[in-house]
Amino acid sequence: MATTVGLISLGCSKNRVDSEQMLAVLKEHGYQIVSDPSRAEVIIVNTCGFIQSAKEEAISTLFEMAGYKQTGCCRLLVATGCFAQRYPEAIREEMPEVDVIMGVNDYQKLDQAIQEAAKGGRPVYTDDDGKFHEFGRVLTTPKYSAYIRIGEGCDNWCSYCAIPMIRGGYRSRTMESIEEEARGLVENGAKELILIAQDTTRYGIDLYGEYSLAKLMRRLCKIDGLKWLRVLYCYPDALTDELLETMAEEEKIVKYIDLPLQHASARVLKRMNRTGDRESLTALMKKIREKIPGVTLRTTLITGFPGETEEEFTELAEFVKDIEFERLGCFAYSQEEGSLAAKMEGQV
Repeated sequence: MATTVGLISLGCSKNRVDSEQMLAVLKEHGYQIVSDPSRAEVIIVNTCGFIQSAKEEAISTLFEMAGYKQTGCCRLLVATGCFAQRYPEAIREEMPEVDVIMGVNDYQKLDQAIQEAAKGGRPVYTDDDGKFHEFGRVLTTPKYSAYIRIGEGCDNWCSYCAIPMIRGGYRSRTMESIEEEARGLVENGAKELILIAQDTTRYGIDLYGEYSLAKLMRRLCKIDGLKWLRVLYCYPDALTDELLETMAEEEKIVKYIDLPLQHASARVLKRMNRTGDRESLTALMKKIREKIPGVTLRTTLITGFPGETEEEFTELAEFVKDIEFERLGCFAYSQEEGSLAAKMEGQV
């Protein structure tokens, strides 16, 4: 009888793709996937470790799932993902309930790790070979919509962010690989494809020596049966005219841009290791709306960054009022150990 396995995915859509790849690896090795954790002999928690609240959620979920060792069928508890990649030793020492610790680069070894734990071991896999690993997927989204990850890691090194420490440097997938997966998803019923990476606008710079997101999107728009193509996490630094023109011209591309600006004050942005100021960002928003009529703009902002003054917060609030974003998420700064911002004076 096949071993039953349940998986809980925390965090972002990029983590969701990791989870879908893990499910494909497990299915390939004969595991039976169940949605009820009380029926799972192996429970996997794919964790997020991006900010403090995400780490707290990861810990509480792991402890909650560990309870099924007493009340359910669980024999092995597996911690994967960003939190596991970032804090393997802490998990090993402080959470004896966790039987397998696996970071973000070793999912092809998941069955091997589970088998090792079943024999009494307590494996830890957190290597990073700097490559882009590709697997099959078991979709967890509705059949009509699917994410496609076009890049992994990040080279931006924003001073508040731990992602480059967790997921390594930026690396793009080839256009051929992305198109092949996209065609397969559309053939299986997907009408909408959503392109994701830590920074989608950086796509291709490492492989092709130039920003190549526009070329990739034009290529994908030629796929018969695809109705909508959406792109997330565009950084303002690399939002080229070519990309904006492509989004305006291609009917299949959803007129929606998610660009995390984080702030509008020049001094705060500089301390964040980002570029721009209120004037340049206002001009960029104006250009986007001129080039793509009817576009929906979404952004994310951070308040309470180290050293932020009342005047700079007011400048940010006025910027938001002026731009009138259609969608906006605002977050309190989270002091992340190991980041440059964590060591700055003036923690708010």
